Amino acid sequence: MKTLTVIYWSRVGLGVIAAVVCAALNIQNFLTSLSLGMLVYLVTNYVFRWKFAVKVGETSKLATIGIGAYFITWFVTWILLYTLLHPLG
Repeated sequence: MKTLTVIYWSRVGLGVIAAVVCAALNIQNFLTSLSLGMLVYLVTNYVFRWKFAVKVGETSKLATIGIGAYFITWFVTWILLYTLLHPLG
């Protein structure tokens, strides 16, 4: 697999993991959960820069590849888990 493909799918998986962590910590506030999701993204961005900067070349590409997939996956998974763990009524 190409390096950018690995980074993209890693970000999708990390979005799921970040949402599971938010649900496991019982974070009910959206902004707090979003902050944790952004923190996970920023930390992994530095890890990816450290590990893959030589292979990719452009560090700006490392920051943007998979950002949409990460946050959409995180948001959908967090809403799904929140709904399952806190049903109405």
